[in-house]
Amino acid sequence: MSTRDVVLGSIRQALRVTGREAPRRKVVADRLEGHPTGIVPERGQLEPKARIALLAEMIAAAAGSVARVSDPAGVPGAVADFLRRFNLPLSVRRGHDARLAALPWQLEGALEVTAGASDGQQLASVSHAFGAVAETGTLVLTSGTDNPSTLNFLPDNHIVVVDVNDVVGDFETIVAQLRRHFGGRQLPRLVNLITGPSRSADIEQTLILGAHGPRRLHVILVGEARD
Repeated sequence: MSTRDVVLGSIRQALRVTGREAPRRKVVADRLEGHPTGIVPERGQLEPKARIALLAEMIAAAAGSVARVSDPAGVPGAVADFLRRFNLPLSVRRGHDARLAALPWQLEGALEVTAGASDGQQLASVSHAFGAVAETGTLVLTSGTDNPSTLNFLPDNHIVVVDVNDVVGDFETIVAQLRRHFGGRQLPRLVNLITGPSRSADIEQTLILGAHGPRRLHVILVGEARD
């Protein structure tokens, strides 16, 4: 018997159940099938342009930064601008995301772009987000070879590309979109919810950025929000 079996067995004993009761199993099955939602705050329930503005505001409040480009062709220039602003080497690592691969990186001749997971030696990485949540300024990134999770945490500087049409108001909406895109029982192994750069105030309540991951988070919003 494993430790897990012992813990769950103790809980069942305390509740005086076996876990095989038909009514209890039906409640669980109905909840998994129906995906009921709770109360959704009004904070993010805005028109598209206002929702994008709220997202940018919340990212800045979490110590991140935002750049806007009108179309994907502007992303390489925005990436290079960010690196130059902090006097960083003109080099980034990206995954095999088809949208990132299709960008005209050659327009920035001095920018070196490599592809693959991070081994911890890169100073800057570029990811493409599945979406973003305006009410908290949270980026939603799914794991896989397209956008390896190592790129989210190992480099000191994380640049995230987000299509403005993938920005939603609340978490309930983005979870529903994940289910529709991947299927209810086929979600990625990992979904990262990222709000601002890594931080910690464990030591004497002094806020330190980059404590457990990137010290800078830069978001590039692509496109114009539809009215």
